[in-house]
Amino acid sequence: MSRILDADAPQGELAAAAAAVDAALAAREAAIARGDELPLIETVDAAIALTQRLVTAYVAAAGQKAPPHEDADFLEVFKVLVKGDPTWNAIRDNCRELVYYRNCINMGRRDALPKVPEKMAVRTARHVYLYIKTRCVREGRLAD
Repeated sequence: MSRILDADAPQGELAAAAAAVDAALAAREAAIARGDELPLIETVDAAIALTQRLVTAYVAAAGQKAPPHEDADFLEVFKVLVKGDPTWNAIRDNCRELVYYRNCINMGRRDALPKVPEKMAVRTARHVYLYIKTRCVREGRLAD
């Protein structure tokens, strides 16, 4: 039985965000497995947006900090998560990697990206998802 009863409560929003992020990442992973070419800019932006959605939902569900504004920069959102709980720094480099990809694209420096940045963006976002989901299960915020 799921511990999440009210979809409108912060815990329900966290469960909905986790499910949506998982589904969106799974769709991109399936495309990669089929050998489809993912559009770089769209994929990187989606990876950042999905990760930001999950982090924001966690902050809201935890209820200990004011959730970041909707238009907040991704790294600012991450700072809200980490403040007062440095254990979240375990995923800091992953979050910064996604922003690095976007910055390289914006600066016209695709040569500075790894060989398959769209695949790496999806894998990095999946890593962050798994870390947050596992932590939420351990904390009793989400059912496994």
